[in-house]
Amino acid sequence: MSKVIVVTSGKGGVGKTTSTAALGAALAQAGQKVAVVDFDVGLRNLDLVMGAERRVVFDLINVVQGVAKMSQALIRDKRLETLWLLPASQTRDKDALTEEGVATVIKELRGQFDWVICDSPAGIERGATLAMRFADTAVIVTNPEVSSVRDSDRIIGLLDSKTEKASRSTSSSPAMTRSAPRGARCSISKTCSTSSRRRFWVSFPKARKCCAHPISARR
Repeated sequence: MSKVIVVTSGKGGVGKTTSTAALGAALAQAGQKVAVVDFDVGLRNLDLVMGAERRVVFDLINVVQGVAKMSQALIRDKRLETLWLLPASQTRDKDALTEEGVATVIKELRGQFDWVICDSPAGIERGATLAMRFADTAVIVTNPEVSSVRDSDRIIGLLDSKTEKASRSTSSSPAMTRSAPRGARCSISKTCSTSSRRRFWVSFPKARKCCAHPISARR
């Protein structure tokens, strides 16, 4: 069964996009079929990190609005055959994203890929909340400075709150669709914890080991 991961933080500039690309590449190197999705509408950068900036024709908004098919928007990585990119729009704003449209996109990606990794924009506005809404697991990226840690703690609280609300809703009404990330509570594996103490760098092999366990956050 495919898994959807959201990489988020609250604060900008902490390494979400780099982490998304690294996790995607690590999983693809392990033979998994991976799609990385840029949710930072208007300020996309994942295409730059992956070296695909000249190959973008259609984007996430085009797929959400039905202008283009998923197969037209997905960009295959030139180095890893099982890694694909769904870029964000650079000329639209986040209001162009709809919950129904994002749900359709994620459902289609689940049917095609083993892993779907969503690169969330900074903050807690529409783009970020929609990136988190349909994820199975959240990876909270933070830097060792107070504003980054505080913002990450805010994201953790937001995810926990949504998970609790979703649990209450599904228990009282089994027919209701879960609308919050599943398993978003934070507990990091020993592998990641050790790497985090060494300036927060994680190698590809260790990233693969992390993905075999619940991935979350570390303060």
